[in-house]
This record gives sequence, C-alpha cells and structure tokens, in this order.
Amino acid sequence: MLNGKKVLITGGTGSFGKKCTEIILQKFKPKKVIIFSRDELKQFEMAQQFSQDDSPINYLLGDVRDKDRLHRAFNGIDYVIHAAALKQVPACERDPFEAIKTNVMGAENIINAAIDNNVDRVIALSTDKAASPINLYGATKLCSDKLFVAGNSYSGLQKTRFSVVRYGNVVGSRGSVIPFFLKLKKKGVLPITDPRMTRFFITLDQGVNFVLSCLKLSSGGELFVPKLPSMKITDLARVVAPKCKHEIVGIRPGEKIHEVLLSDSDSRRAIEYSKFFIVEPEYKWWSTNGKLTEKGVRVPDGFTYSSDNNSSWLSEDKLLKMIEKLNLT
Repeated sequence: MLNGKKVLITGGTGSFGKKCTEIILQKFKPKKVIIFSRDELKQFEMAQQFSQDDSPINYLLGDVRDKDRLHRAFNGIDYVIHAAALKQVPACERDPFEAIKTNVMGAENIINAAIDNNVDRVIALSTDKAASPINLYGATKLCSDKLFVAGNSYSGLQKTRFSVVRYGNVVGSRGSVIPFFLKLKKKGVLPITDPRMTRFFITLDQGVNFVLSCLKLSSGGELFVPKLPSMKITDLARVVAPKCKHEIVGIRPGEKIHEVLLSDSDSRRAIEYSKFFIVEPEYKWWSTNGKLTEKGVRVPDGFTYSSDNNSSWLSEDKLLKMIEKLNLT
C-alpha cells in the first residue's frame, strides 16, 4: 500500500509517530516518510535513532496551527497520518484556548491543506475521551473527529478522503499509568483514583498496525474502533507492584470511572466486525467500495462499548508479558 508513496506523520516525534515510522520502514518501501512536528530537539533525537545513509525519512519543522506551513508540507504527499494533538487533560483544562487552536483549528488546517494538495488519504487519531466527553480534551477531539468526517463533503469531486481511528490507553506510552506505577513502586504506596475504575488497553504496536490497516480499508468518513481487552486499575496495580499498598485518592477532574469507545449515540450508526467496529458517517453516499471482505452486523439499539461491559479482559499473565516485552520494569 505504501510502497513508493510519500507519507507524512504529524506529531511524528511522539510515541506513536516513532513506532509508526519504525513499522512503516519494516513493512513497506516508501519513497518518503515526512516527520512533521514543532520540536527540533525531538527531531534531532529521532534522527539519531533512525540514522542511516539511505533513510527515506525527512524532517519538517512546523505546527498544525500554521496553515501556510501545512500547505507547503503537504505538497506531493500521498498519505497523511494525523497524530499531533495537545493530549494532557489537566493542561487542556488550564489552557483551553491552546487546546482548541491545536486540536480543532489544527484539524481544519489539515483538511484544507490535504484537499488543496490533492492528498489521497488522511487518517486522524482520536481518543476514547471523545465519546461522550466530559473534559475539554475530549470535547476538542470530538469536534476534530466530526471535522474530519465532514471533510469528505468538503472534498467533493477531489480524491482526498478522511477517516478517524479511536482507541484507548496505550500500554507504556508517555504519561500512561504503568510507567507511573513503576516509578512509585519503591515508595510502597500506589495512588488509586477509584477502586471501580476500568480501562481499555492496547500496545503501541497494535495501535500502529490498526491505524495502518484502517488506512488501507478506509473509503472516507469511517470512524474505526478496535476491539480491545479491559482491566481493572486495582488488578493492574497489583500486577505491576504486588507488594505495594493502595491509597484511594479520588477521581481527578475530567476523568471517568469507565472508558467508553462507543456511546449509545454512536451505536445507531455502528457496524460490528470480528476485530473492530465502524461508525458510519451520516451521509447516504457512504460505502466501503468493496474494501471490506467481511460482512458486518449492525449493533443492537442502545449498545455501548465501554471498559466495564467488555466481554474481553486482559489476564495478569498477558499484562506481565506486555510489560516485559516493552522493557518497562
């Protein structure tokens, strides 16, 4: 799919962007992989990690807030993977205007630049927090999701098509709970916000491979949701640090007890497949164009896909293997 193509990753120096670059270079022979981000130090560090004489990687400094820079960067690009965002919930609550500039206005800039430069496909990363959002970060990502879906209408007769991928916590990513618990392990006490709390979990490799598979399957307008295992936070804490005591500290502002990947509103347009769901756009013209060989089934009325009502649960053994594989200990 990506052989001989030019791929641009926004936010390319983040955890997802680096892993995505690694997997693309392993599986494909792209003509170019463009890393578009705003931090020159992270680009320098990434260049050391991927240093080789014949590397197809190019680095472009820029911000998704800057529409002129995006128009220049997207010239000649075939595929865009949009991973750039302000993601920390407390920071978005504290500086809401900044979150809107990056997550919402940045999405608009991506859409316009992609259409104007005749980009083939754009796939945008979303979050569980965009389903029935209760914090500003989730609200900005819900708005971003809707912009990307509607971008297919703006594209009109142009070939550019937009899709969205929504998934939950990435095991071992920056700021995630497992590295946080491991850091506090020596103190003997782990803070637990609520003993009822559950979360979906996905590895970085799984997330990247899912995004790339959705890029291949997308016709434009879909919101893809993978089927993921859940785990109780108390069970996770016991696996990570079995000798630590738990201190209940209460839910933080903007936090949910259970994650939701599909709300009951989403389910009215959701189709279930063996390994994922697709939320169809509300456009009558939408179709898969034969890219999906498996026939999906519409979910029942009122269906929700949340981390507490999940049929798949992450075992302690599997979690330990994940931690060992990622060298998080």
